Amino acid sequence: MPLLRVVLSALVLVAPLTRGTPACALTLEELQAEPNLTPAALLGHFSDFKFQLRGNTQNPGLFLSSKTGDCDDFANVAALVLKAKGYTPRIVVVTLENVTHVVCYVTETRSYLDYNHRRDRTLVPSDGTLPDIAQRVASSFKSRWHSVSEITFQAGTRRFIRTEFQ
Repeated sequence: MPLLRVVLSALVLVAPLTRGTPACALTLEELQAEPNLTPAALLGHFSDFKFQLRGNTQNPGLFLSSKTGDCDDFANVAALVLKAKGYTPRIVVVTLENVTHVVCYVTETRSYLDYNHRRDRTLVPSDGTLPDIAQRVASSFKSRWHSVSEITFQAGTRRFIRTEFQ
């Protein structure tokens, strides 16, 4: 019985130190090194991340360690990880009536990863054309799209590859 009290006391002392600290935060390198990682499995790693709108795209390390961010943070990390795993990812930005949303399209799966589907781990099927991706994203927001662009992130800056308008 005294040993149980010692263990419980230790837990009470340690608990406040760990409160608010993300559990099991992964690094970009750990994700890239994970054997047999598929796009669906990658999406599962983000199921407990919290949405927090930011003005700029976060550094991948900060996004992963804080477990908070938005769609462009996620799409950037997903593209980096999937490219290292041999996939052909494309970052797609869809401008809707009241919001801009970013997803990561994966050529090999003919689908995209959407941060809004991180909890249900659903890959959204698409033929890969920019208008098709834009229409599917717009439908999920019950909105219309105005423009869709394929981009890359280089040194934290968006570089537009091509854009189409509705």
